[in-house]
Amino acid sequence: MSRGSRLRQTGWFVLLTLCGVIFVVLTFHVNSVKNKVHLAERTIIQLEREKQTLEIEFEARASQQQLANWNKIDFGYEAPRADQYLDNPRQLAALGLARDANAPAPIRVARAEEEGKQTLISMVSPVTGTPAGPDRTAAARSTVSAGRSLAERLSRSTGFSGQIAEVSE
Repeated sequence: MSRGSRLRQTGWFVLLTLCGVIFVVLTFHVNSVKNKVHLAERTIIQLEREKQTLEIEFEARASQQQLANWNKIDFGYEAPRADQYLDNPRQLAALGLARDANAPAPIRVARAEEEGKQTLISMVSPVTGTPAGPDRTAAARSTVSAGRSLAERLSRSTGFSGQIAEVSE
């Protein structure tokens, strides 16, 4: 091989190695710039949100000021003072007005039970139709189905009008 050819091969090798190194350095630099751009975008989004929050708060405070002006000037409202509060329910009751002569009677919902008067309806057996008391319950249970067939129990009169069931044997 000639000396020029060897030098040319070495030159190409150095040139390709230098291009590879520059390529890697530029790739890292591009990625670094991309990360900075993403960080700047996130910062911009965060600042826009903060700006929007501040605008909303400013609008709310401005509307509160407007409401305060309306209450004070147009309606004559004022914030309550300490001497306007009441200490107990008796003071509140003292502020009430007496009932007008033409006012209807108040609705009353509480009532006292009368002594000796039974308030509950006595239970009636659906099978026999007789009142079921504490002493009648055991006797009624023993006579309801003792020794009778289903056909006899269904065919007996229950006090209702009309026929309830027909039995064919």
